[in-house]
Amino acid sequence: MKTSYLFPNQFKILGWPLFITGLILGIIIDVNNLENDFFTIKVLSIYQNGSFLSSESGFFKLIENDILDELAALAIIIGGLILCFSKEKIEDEFIAKLRKDSLVWAFLVNYIVLILAIIFVYDLTFFSVLIFNMFTPIIIYVFRFHFLRLKSMSHDE
Repeated sequence: MKTSYLFPNQFKILGWPLFITGLILGIIIDVNNLENDFFTIKVLSIYQNGSFLSSESGFFKLIENDILDELAALAIIIGGLILCFSKEKIEDEFIAKLRKDSLVWAFLVNYIVLILAIIFVYDLTFFSVLIFNMFTPIIIYVFRFHFLRLKSMSHDE
């Protein structure tokens, strides 16, 4: 089956460590509310919202920021995308069906979580749910696709 949008299978060697490291780091940062001076650097902010009529407000400002959470988010997204879009050793119609089914599941679960959050979660907790909801499609897709693939391999044996 021709799939021109997929990376070679060898990319998974990079995808798994990035994805797992990002997930673990993200969980540690969230649970411990971790701030680290080692990762605090000056970064370019497209828009900085300072106090009212402050000189700190404006576009394209250099600010100091702990970038550890941004690194974790990038690791999850880049590693997850590599895993989602890397070929399997044998790429056939069955794998294409698993990909489609996993994508549909990820999409549905993502929006079910969002609907439930809109109905039952409020204030800053809702903002936290939105941040987690940003990662749920990739996380659900990766785990569901690989679970179904492993399950199908165990039934073949």
